[in-house]
Amino acid sequence: MKKLKLMIALLAGLAIASATTALAADPVTITGNMVCAKCTLHETDTCQNVVQVTEDGKTVNYYLKDNDISKAAHAPICKGDPEKVTVTGTVKEKGGKKTLTPTKIEVVKT
Repeated sequence: MKKLKLMIALLAGLAIASATTALAADPVTITGNMVCAKCTLHETDTCQNVVQVTEDGKTVNYYLKDNDISKAAHAPICKGDPEKVTVTGTVKEKGGKKTLTPTKIEVVKT
């Protein structure tokens, strides 16, 4: 009987962990101004794309993971003006810092 209860508890824990992981990996789409963390925000020693979005009246920074998609979009904003973009990808938050792994970046035409 104890083994059965233990097995049920273990399976329930695995189900919850799987659901949490699946929810965290859902793609999101954000639109905001992309800037360089080094050249514009002066927050890092290396260049990194950051998309600034207004949420609940506050500016929220999404730091883009350095992958091929992010690298291809960096030149226009490095040492330059912000560029309005729509970014799709997955978000992870750690210590209040949001990191987005982009799967698609599109410049918003005005």
